[in-house]
Amino acid sequence: MTTKTLTSTTSVSSIIPALFAMVLGLGIITVTGHVQASTLHDAAHDVRHATGFPCH
Repeated sequence: MTTKTLTSTTSVSSIIPALFAMVLGLGIITVTGHVQASTLHDAAHDVRHATGFPCH
């Protein structure tokens, strides 16, 4: 009789993308929290024009 054992381990390579996403998200929130509103508006406005999306 043979017994098979299935083991499940969480490898570091599966945690890295989640950690990267959290750091990126916190960075975006931190940067946008300290930037003046007019700067964010101008950046969004420029992106809309660059992608061809009408904004006016």
